[in-house]
Amino acid sequence: MKTLQPDLGIDEYLRKRLTPAEVSVPQLAGIDMYGRSIPAGEVGGDLVEYVNFQQLYDIDARIARALKLSMDYLEHLPEGMLPRNLVDVHVGWMQSRPEFGYADAAEYRKAKRSEQLRIAEDLQATRATAGVLLVDAQGHDIISAKIASTVHDTFQAFILSDLDRHGRTTPDMFERINLRMAESVTPRNALGCDEKENWRENATMLYGEICPNGHFRFVDFGHPPPLVFSAEYGRFMDIGKSSIVQFLPLGMTIPEDHPDRNRYLSMVPRAHRMDPSEVSEIQLMNFGDILFLHTDGVYDGSDEQDRLQIEQVIREHQNEPAKAICNAVLAHAVRQDERLRQLGEEDRVDDKTVIVIKRTQ
Repeated sequence: MKTLQPDLGIDEYLRKRLTPAEVSVPQLAGIDMYGRSIPAGEVGGDLVEYVNFQQLYDIDARIARALKLSMDYLEHLPEGMLPRNLVDVHVGWMQSRPEFGYADAAEYRKAKRSEQLRIAEDLQATRATAGVLLVDAQGHDIISAKIASTVHDTFQAFILSDLDRHGRTTPDMFERINLRMAESVTPRNALGCDEKENWRENATMLYGEICPNGHFRFVDFGHPPPLVFSAEYGRFMDIGKSSIVQFLPLGMTIPEDHPDRNRYLSMVPRAHRMDPSEVSEIQLMNFGDILFLHTDGVYDGSDEQDRLQIEQVIREHQNEPAKAICNAVLAHAVRQDERLRQLGEEDRVDDKTVIVIKRTQ
């Protein structure tokens, strides 16, 4: 039997799976975006994923479904008919209660109609929104790539659920991803049971959404925070790290108010689940301003000299497209790796990822 392509080795398969196609880069008015990863070996634990809402999802069909449901939910279910939707099912349950009143059922149907109208409105907003996911799994080998792939798959599944239920991404979605990466008190299998190994899947994650006006909303789980390069001043600006909310890496802490809290290990206490106030925001103010996202293989945030060197590279290329800026910074990072190898410090070489988001109008 003929196959469409030759069999891939596991390392090549994961490398291709974690590399987004260039055609998936969102085309958003006023925004030029590009990102790329260079693994330290054949495959690595860094991942870039673009969320091009209009390309990935049929927004028109989703809006039409929400509007249809908003009308269907108002319709009274005739006697003897089977439930047509979940609202009918719930109203049926309400009718089985001794305190049931027909006015309660009508109010419930109105509330569910309003919910669908809100979903349609939020779906409409995704037309002018682009998302980007950046994951860095600890290490740079096949296991790291598999961990990054797990985060990717979990993200894709939960974003579908959020679009169905809310028409947008929500803080609860990221808490579910965080829980998925947590270590169970009773492991699913033998992995992690050996006390000497002290094994734990470890990954950082940053997900953000950009709008044409340069407004960037994001959540950060243990990842290096974004840097903002000012076109006017030709340098990185202080964006006030105190205003950026940063959680521990994925799975490291489970909020105390989560119902399954006692079923998972948690390194430090966290009082409550993420709420909308803990979604951080950055505004690209002017034409040419650049949002610089990266993994610690490019810059770990600790060395001021490294930061100044990257700033210089961006300054030299700031008038070029996002792709050229991204490639220039990665080329600089590769040269730094060569220097580390010459010094006999190969262990410091890591996967490298850069995402450049540039405001063009």
